[in-house]
Amino acid sequence: MAKTGYGKRSTGDEDPHADADFAHLDGRERDLAVFVDHLQDGHSVGYKAIAAAHPRYGQQATRVSLGRLVDVGHLRWIREHITLDDGSMRWVTRTYWSRTPRSAAWWEEFARARNGRVVTDGHRPGLARTEEAEEEIHEEEPVEPAEPAEPQAGAAYRALAELGDADRRMPLSEQDCRSLEALAAEWLSRGSTPQDITRALTEGLPDNVTNPGGLARKRLEKKMPPKKAKVRQKQRRVLGRVDRVIQVCGTCDADERTVEIVRGLCRECRVELGLDTPEGERVPQLPATFLAEPLPTAQEVHDWAARVRAAGGLGSWRGRGV
Repeated sequence: MAKTGYGKRSTGDEDPHADADFAHLDGRERDLAVFVDHLQDGHSVGYKAIAAAHPRYGQQATRVSLGRLVDVGHLRWIREHITLDDGSMRWVTRTYWSRTPRSAAWWEEFARARNGRVVTDGHRPGLARTEEAEEEIHEEEPVEPAEPAEPQAGAAYRALAELGDADRRMPLSEQDCRSLEALAAEWLSRGSTPQDITRALTEGLPDNVTNPGGLARKRLEKKMPPKKAKVRQKQRRVLGRVDRVIQVCGTCDADERTVEIVRGLCRECRVELGLDTPEGERVPQLPATFLAEPLPTAQEVHDWAARVRAAGGLGSWRGRGV
């Protein structure tokens, strides 16, 4: 866990979940898109954090695929300059995810719309990529009576019963849910959310789960969060306003003040990832010394060795048993 208030943010206004959500993507990009899409807001989508959690892909493979998800319009990093009420200023880099692929023009308008927004100094829990910060929009709304909170036992049972929907490898029977309900309720009493329980029971699963109930019990007991402190200091809410927005390259963190950003990536990163650039260049140009050449013949090797020995005053090596 990193600082509170950091991590993934959904853009909203998306199509409902469907089997064909990422059918336009190939293998690894599709796998990682599904993975990121199911992460709760507040989680890191930096390549190191995802590679550490994903059972199949390492850092470099994840970095390349995230860059390609940026290119097709699912992911953006946007840097916002915020002026707080006390006059202090800061830059924060926010991560935005869209299940629906968006055009470059849509993302540009989305970024422009951030300018002028009232935000807080971010106090939501989550993981972070570099300096990603969370925000909360404050709008004037009528005050209504709050609905009573769902009892922890009921919320715990429901989280367990819906586990199979989150991951088909973890379907729990009614008997499993009843026997595990007390453990899940203890998680909730210690400050966890139903999403925390779902994540703990589905992350990093083996390909085949033969005993979902037993595995769920083991994880609930082993990963039980610590008890909340009895006295918790009230968090201070600091309001500020976004007064400038710039787009950031999704893989190297350079922004459009110093480099040209094309569909969320700078030129050098587009070339590195094998993506089209404005001039149509697609792959890195290797130096001539790196290009493959025909192997020398045996005679050429002997001639070259003879010249080297002669230059060193060693004479011929033939007949010396070498």
